[in-house]
Amino acid sequence: MESLANLESFVRSAESGSFSAAARRLALTPAAVSRNVAMLERNIGARLFQRSTRKLTLTEAGERFLQAIGGNLDALQAAIAAAATDSGEPAGVLKISMAPTFGLEYVLPLLPAFLQRHPLIRPDWRFENRPVDLVAEGYDAAIGGGFALSPGVVSRPLAPAHLVAVASPAYMAGRALPVSPDDLGALSGIAMRSARSGRLHQWTMRDTDGSEVPARLSHTITVNDPAALREAALLGLGVALVAMPDVLTCLERGQLMRLLPGWHADAGTISLYYATRALMPAKTRVFVDFLVEAFERERFAQRFSAAQA
Repeated sequence: MESLANLESFVRSAESGSFSAAARRLALTPAAVSRNVAMLERNIGARLFQRSTRKLTLTEAGERFLQAIGGNLDALQAAIAAAATDSGEPAGVLKISMAPTFGLEYVLPLLPAFLQRHPLIRPDWRFENRPVDLVAEGYDAAIGGGFALSPGVVSRPLAPAHLVAVASPAYMAGRALPVSPDDLGALSGIAMRSARSGRLHQWTMRDTDGSEVPARLSHTITVNDPAALREAALLGLGVALVAMPDVLTCLERGQLMRLLPGWHADAGTISLYYATRALMPAKTRVFVDFLVEAFERERFAQRFSAAQA
């Protein structure tokens, strides 16, 4: 009987057209993926790929083989993951993507309790400021906002993604407090540049009555990382529009002050994204349940909301 590793290496290589891309998804080396495919070819007695220095191309036999097994591989993997061990304990590598500032502050501290409950799970957590492709990159789940809901991917809302205007008490000392988003232009602004598009983020703020006014920050300083945005504000360099989760602790400690307390910008929702399968792997299911439970227990949705003054 052919090994699952060989079959998976073949299917992922066929999907991506590259041993290297398949290796990244499978957390293997390209050489290991190539060996697995070569072993599969020897075992079934047929060449499955035409190899060149630039890409892989399926042979006619490879096309037929992919059609025969491709649709069943995910179901087989899910069944194996669900079984995990004889005791039914969830196990395996759990590959999760999350934003660095949010993940380090709110998700990583949950890891000891999670591992105590599920000791056979091996976390492979990636802290990155980008929306990943869950299916193509082999992630079990991702936490954040702005992810495309491609076929087979669902989102579970966790909390609102609200941005607030903040500055350090030292910076605001001797300065008049703004009463409207229009007043922000008179202060030094710390702007955020998108790491993907290179454009400066532009936000519209709304108050509790539903009125909307563009936040006209001056661009005295520009950064492209949320943590840098917060740190620049802490250094007293000016006013920044920052996501509530990134500055909540600083606000509670008095290190930053919220300007325009009746106003906020709405950046959507912080959600948990994962691929839907007829049989979700046990490791993913228990992580989803654990994270939702933790967010409810810590009241993060309420604490991250800036909709009230």
